[in-house]
Amino acid sequence: MRIAPRKLRIVVDLVRGREVGEALSILQFTPKTGSQVISKLLTAAQANAGQTGELRGKELVVQQAFVDEGPSFKRLRPRARGMRDIYKKRTSHITVVVGERE
Repeated sequence: MRIAPRKLRIVVDLVRGREVGEALSILQFTPKTGSQVISKLLTAAQANAGQTGELRGKELVVQQAFVDEGPSFKRLRPRARGMRDIYKKRTSHITVVVGERE
C-alpha cells in the first residue's frame, strides 16, 4: 500500500485480537485513512475463510495483524541555492490472519 507503515500500525493495533464483525465496526468509525484499507483487507480475509469451508459459520477472530515496511520511493525536492533534498514516499506490506477463537 502507498501509506506509511507508521500510520497503518495505529489502525492495526485497534483490531488485533478482536472478532471480525467488531473489528469492522471499529474501523467504520475510525477517522484514519488506513482504516478503509484495513477494512477492505479484513472483508477479503473473511470471504477467503468462508471459501475454504472449514471456518464457514463460525466466529472469526483477527489472530495476527501486522504491518511491515515496503520499498520506499525516493523523490527530489528543490531547495535554496540550487541544492536538493531527498524525501521518501514510504509503502507498507500488510498481513492479516483470521481464524476461529482458541
